[in-house]
Amino acid sequence: MARLINVGFGNAVNSEKIVAVISPDAAPIRRMVQSAKAEGRLIDATQGRKTKAVIITQEDHVIVSALQPETITRRFSGKIDFEEKGEIHE
Repeated sequence: MARLINVGFGNAVNSEKIVAVISPDAAPIRRMVQSAKAEGRLIDATQGRKTKAVIITQEDHVIVSALQPETITRRFSGKIDFEEKGEIHE
């Protein structure tokens, strides 16, 4: 069954469609984001904030998020991060 993963600011992605969650720091990743933007395949979920994670989907869409890749990965694996309390619940 499909599960939606929160990628920040009320935006969600179908967990079954995610291929990779990666950091945007490497030059090839930045080029991939620019290419996706030029081709109309980029989905911006940053709400104007700095891009900290790039999500690649099965349909070759590229999603940029203001959340850390580790945070998205924890959400993907089923753990919810309560940063204010320093607790992790499953």
